[in-house]
Amino acid sequence: MAWLITKYAITAALVVLISEIAKRSDKIGALIAALPMVTVLAMIWLYLEHQPEAKISNHAWYTFWYVLPTLPMFLAFPFLLPRFGFWASLIISAAVTVVCFVLLAAVVKRFGIVLL
Repeated sequence: MAWLITKYAITAALVVLISEIAKRSDKIGALIAALPMVTVLAMIWLYLEHQPEAKISNHAWYTFWYVLPTLPMFLAFPFLLPRFGFWASLIISAAVTVVCFVLLAAVVKRFGIVLL
């Protein structure tokens, strides 16, 4: 139980740290948020919990493919925000991500990569 609490505390602290830095500097906050720290932490947790190398490797592999359809969201959101407000822009951006994910999954399936 202590291990689980430690994992939550470190991961949560990372998110809080990024949001606090972003309050002071948009660019530095975004740079830190763009780093794959959560993914790296997840791989560290998997490794420390003695998960097989194949599981850790698959995590990295699928993370790569799942990041790609999220990228348009980061372009759409700043465009939508002044027009629709925060919540609507966030919902529309999330919908864009889902559509991009479905499209990417259909495209890469033709190359033998099954995401869904």
